[in-house]
Amino acid sequence: MPNEKTSGRPLRTGDLVEVRSAADILATLDAQGELDALPFMPEMVAYVGRRFLVDGRAEKLCDTVRNQGSRRMRDAVLLGDLRCDGAGHAGCQAECRLFWKEAWLRRVEPGDPVPAAPPASAEATRALAARAGAHTTQTVEGEKGPALRYRCQATELPRATVRLRTLDPRPYVREFTCGNVSLGRFLRVTARAAFEESISRLGLDPEKTVKGTTASSPRTEQLGLRPGEWVQVRSAAEIASTLNDKGKNRGLWFDREMLAFCGRTFRVRRRINRIVDDRTGELIEMKLDCVTLEGAVCSGDRSLARWFCPRQIYPYWREGWLRRVKTSADARAEESLDPGDAPPAARAAGSPGSRSG
Repeated sequence: MPNEKTSGRPLRTGDLVEVRSAADILATLDAQGELDALPFMPEMVAYVGRRFLVDGRAEKLCDTVRNQGSRRMRDAVLLGDLRCDGAGHAGCQAECRLFWKEAWLRRVEPGDPVPAAPPASAEATRALAARAGAHTTQTVEGEKGPALRYRCQATELPRATVRLRTLDPRPYVREFTCGNVSLGRFLRVTARAAFEESISRLGLDPEKTVKGTTASSPRTEQLGLRPGEWVQVRSAAEIASTLNDKGKNRGLWFDREMLAFCGRTFRVRRRINRIVDDRTGELIEMKLDCVTLEGAVCSGDRSLARWFCPRQIYPYWREGWLRRVKTSADARAEESLDPGDAPPAARAAGSPGSRSG
């Protein structure tokens, strides 16, 4: 069944689907573990046989490999907020959303019974995991000799998609007709896209990118943030003071999409130590401070060439772009804490619940 899709109409947002059996999925994959050039990754094997809601079709995706605008992946959807955990890619922490070919899914009704796993399912699962894991790396000739490079859905995105013309109205209309976006969001974003793309072609900068004024960027404050802590994103002016004239701080770019989060409070999601570079497949070790924030993802509503993109990529944040804050729960906990129970360092500082940066 190499090209079998879910029966009936194409999947839409809100449809309930079940990930097909390992044997069924394996039958769709070529020798490279791909279907239409899209890899079925080892991180996806754990979802075999489970049910999820469709969160949208992969109709208009931003190109983070070649930076050539938007691309379309045919016959593919996103499920819930399923993200790659990097287990099959050296612990990459980018947490990219996973793409699912319709041939890997079957539409079900909420009351449909879950079928019993066939006796050979364990063997088929091992075979699927082996096929998916056999092609996650490749050796290329680099400047210093042979170099290991990783392959995943993000690195192979250009091969698995077709390029869309920025000013072609059809991909924008399809976002609405396929059920990806509401009428209100469709009208709001298409109006902004028409205006800003036209301004951009006149050589102006409609994005109003935040940049500094010098060629170098200063080192920023180290907060030693840990997952679960609350932070507030500093103002655009404060962040601009940390950037060079290219809008970067020590190699990390402050993206226009991140402006919408200025002044808002978020919980730290995780510290980022290593990621696979979409463009090269190289595993990059992050030597400087870098975190992601819960709920702070790229919306696809504000940046050139990303209109309606559903990838919801987590931007990376320097700690100097953030300030640690107390929540109301923290304040209540401090008020109820007996000063005699506070750690000696906290008592000396006069703030029972304070944490050093």
